[in-house]
Amino acid sequence: MPRLSEVIAALDALWPPERAEGWDAVGTVCGDPDQEVTRVLFAVDPVHEIVEEAVKLGADLLVTHHPLYLRGTTTVAASTFKGRVVHTLIKNDIALHVAHTNADTADPGVSDALAGALDLRVVRPLVPDPADPTGRRGLGRVCELDQPLTVRELAARAAERLPATAQGIRIAGDPEALVRTVAVSGGSGDSLFDDVRAAGVDAFLTADLRHHPASEAVARTTEGTSTPLALLDAAHWATEWPWCELAAAQLDEISDREGWGLRVHVSKTVTDPWTAHAASAHPSPATTLPTSASRPPSSDPLGAPN
Repeated sequence: MPRLSEVIAALDALWPPERAEGWDAVGTVCGDPDQEVTRVLFAVDPVHEIVEEAVKLGADLLVTHHPLYLRGTTTVAASTFKGRVVHTLIKNDIALHVAHTNADTADPGVSDALAGALDLRVVRPLVPDPADPTGRRGLGRVCELDQPLTVRELAARAAERLPATAQGIRIAGDPEALVRTVAVSGGSGDSLFDDVRAAGVDAFLTADLRHHPASEAVARTTEGTSTPLALLDAAHWATEWPWCELAAAQLDEISDREGWGLRVHVSKTVTDPWTAHAASAHPSPATTLPTSASRPPSSDPLGAPN
């Protein structure tokens, strides 16, 4: 059986920690470098449900995409949520290792896994890594479809292929518009709108889209065309979960090559924080208010801020 230090070295070769963003917190959070590793569990979030799953599974190593202490801490007291995670891991001799933005930009990385889950053909990174001479690493991916789909059909494919969540897939733009090219980015993607427009794609599939950036994005046209950009907004967790399967397969391949005999698992526990969705049954204001009626005028002549 390999030691933890050997397995971590293999993971660091896949996702070098020096390629993580400066604000990120990647690498090994806890674990004895000399302990033997026989079973590994991959998951998106290092939350208590996942740690309990690792305990029941008999895992020696938990690998997550999201960091446990992204902004640092001054305590690991078991009276805190994250402290309890650390205590449970250490009591059960389970190491925790994190690959976050270094896995986002890897080749293959988080967005490759997302594209693969949707049967999209990756053309290039959305935001190339200037340090990569091959031009394959970077944030997000620009993809092509084998056959054009409407935005509605692409959303239906995403809803079918990605893990089910309360949110599902939200659409902004014309649901019947045709999509031939699409940019994808696992996790929060509304900081990438300039890159998406520059890529000249028909649609952008990502997560955590906010009202104002999304509203502005669909109001503008894709660069060089007269076609509005369509947006598909999935749950953050769902867009990153396919990476767990990709990463597990990569470690499986290493284990076979090295003769380690690791047993590698992917958690199917849904750790998306949203647990239910209630669609509004109330008619829109345009159908309930007469044209001369609206809410009473504000006492503030300038109106309220957004």
